Amino acid sequence: MMTWRGRRILPLYGLLAAVGTLLLIGIPSDIIPNPIFGREVPVRWWEYPVLGATALLTGAWFSIGKVHDHPEDKPERSALMSVSVFAAWFAVACPVCNKLILLVLGTSGAMGLWAPAQPYLAVISLVALTASVVWKWRTKLDGCADGSCAAPGSHARATTPPALSTRR
Repeated sequence: MMTWRGRRILPLYGLLAAVGTLLLIGIPSDIIPNPIFGREVPVRWWEYPVLGATALLTGAWFSIGKVHDHPEDKPERSALMSVSVFAAWFAVACPVCNKLILLVLGTSGAMGLWAPAQPYLAVISLVALTASVVWKWRTKLDGCADGSCAAPGSHARATTPPALSTRR
């Protein structure tokens, strides 16, 4: 565990999440060659950087932690991150290997409509994933925003203005 700018950084969690994302998206989409899965459409050049950026951003998201854990903290909202990773998987997957796309659009629709839309989906997913990481970074302040970490005696004393006399 490391601390940087008042935030706890958990590099092991980030590394495991990045490798897990890389494998969970790369192997079924056959971007990482393997004997189990295959592709009908060759891997396009932009799918490699999208997969890499998705893995790095997912690792960054998982590595950001709090300095002060409080038992009353609510569970982390991870919907934006989850949807972004799922969209990235759809963006880099083979357009005609995806049964859902084939069911909805057919083979000609998968190649004529879905394949040209995939790079745009990749950009949207990476922007949303970046926003998720930035959002988590900004909300994981050092726990001192409420003054709970300040040194004793360092608080400015709250002074109230003297009451005005209404005597005449």
